Amino acid sequence: MVDEAFIQNRISELRTKKGVSEYKMSLELGHSKSYIQSISSGRALPSMSEFLLICDYLGTTPKDFFDEDIAYPALVEELRQSATHLGEAPLKALLNTAELLNPDNQS
Repeated sequence: MVDEAFIQNRISELRTKKGVSEYKMSLELGHSKSYIQSISSGRALPSMSEFLLICDYLGTTPKDFFDEDIAYPALVEELRQSATHLGEAPLKALLNTAELLNPDNQS
């Protein structure tokens, strides 16, 4: 079950990985300078429409936002977008490479 603390922490985690301050993110989303800080501290939660804008800003999908196993959802989304128009052979090569790089697949 996802709780408010997860949302607060995940926004902070992904914002930090993106390399932007709470202040800058707040302003770039069109809010007061303390908007993201109020979410991170637990004083507020974003509305659904604001949450979708936050996901877009962070470069992730709502699904990947909630997947704790995805450490870098923006990069996963970027890879997904880049792979969308590849043919079968390049996709298989990309998949093979990903499997080789995955430490969980190594014995």
